[in-house]
Amino acid sequence: MNTLKDQAAENLIAVRRNVPLIHNITNFVVMNVTANALLAIGASPMMAHAPEEAAALADLAGALVLNIGTLTREWVPTMILAGQAAATRGKPVVFDPVGAGTTRFRTDTARKILKEAAVKIVRGNASEVHALSDVESDSFPGGKGVDAVHSMEAVLPGAMRLADRTGVTLAVTGPIDVVTDGFRQVRVANGHPLMQRVTGTGCTASALIAAFAAVDSDAFTAAATALAVFGLAGEMAAAGANGPGSFMVNLMDVLYAMTPEAVRIGVRIEEA
Repeated sequence: MNTLKDQAAENLIAVRRNVPLIHNITNFVVMNVTANALLAIGASPMMAHAPEEAAALADLAGALVLNIGTLTREWVPTMILAGQAAATRGKPVVFDPVGAGTTRFRTDTARKILKEAAVKIVRGNASEVHALSDVESDSFPGGKGVDAVHSMEAVLPGAMRLADRTGVTLAVTGPIDVVTDGFRQVRVANGHPLMQRVTGTGCTASALIAAFAAVDSDAFTAAATALAVFGLAGEMAAAGANGPGSFMVNLMDVLYAMTPEAVRIGVRIEEA
């Protein structure tokens, strides 16, 4: 029986063998970081925001990332158009609802994209996922920009219901990551505190999930294995870092040098 450790290694091999193009409609802060991380892991990034390209890129790309970090109203129709085009062609859509729960505009937009853009996987912190789950409330679920203020345990029941209701896989990241599709649930224990000291690690996790989803038809295992590999890379990068600056350089090098053997030994994915 194939374990999730084995699947993580096989997904890494498949990304490097297939070099999937990952279409990103993402935020200005992380474009360079996520593009470099995708290149380092073995995928091919494209950052494209024009609605005129949505259909053509859906034909070419292996997966799509939608990220609302630097949200503007003009990008939302393009995100929905691109998501629908990707889904029509059987390509997975990964949504990163950055800062959902912080403002009314951001929260409503995140819920709209989730509803209309044919999202397959959501990667967010506990507060962002809570904002998507708490659709019955008129009050703000409470976020602190991109920082989570809710505990994982507090949001998991709502997350399970959201996954069951929408059919999406939720990758809820924190000190311990939880991935659920409403039926299955695993916890990923890889990672390092320095990952919270540099911008873009959450967005990078979403991009790497998309790369794994491009080669793994099971959204649940794609999300879990991508988070484990990225978390392991964070641990390995931190071991030789003096602080956030050297950590980021090391992280790209580690993603590039990561081996399937290291993945089989180092990832920590457990059924919840």
